[in-house]
Amino acid sequence: MTTEGIEAVFLETRNWGKAAKFFQALGFELEFSTDHASGQLRNGDGPYLFIAEVPADREPQVQIVLKVPDADAFGSDPAVEVVTPFEDTHYGTREMTVRDPDGRLWSLQAPVRN
Repeated sequence: MTTEGIEAVFLETRNWGKAAKFFQALGFELEFSTDHASGQLRNGDGPYLFIAEVPADREPQVQIVLKVPDADAFGSDPAVEVVTPFEDTHYGTREMTVRDPDGRLWSLQAPVRN
């Protein structure tokens, strides 16, 4: 079971426009935005930042996504609790959720099978 570092940071916000401007002021470039108050930014060759607006009654969360080169070759390890196995996403990747020993959830992201 091996990852290749951080793939992305998923950030929820109460105001997509203000959050995007904040990160652009810090040197991130907007790669794309959606028609539902979200978008992707990147600063150099590092992980991408995906920001999505959430309703005011929801506490904004942040999630770090680890990169996996091949979901099908990703083995199991008893030290890693799988919450949800790899599944195809609507945005063109495969994602798995695991839980660390302190109860935090982590996302693992791999390319879609060819």
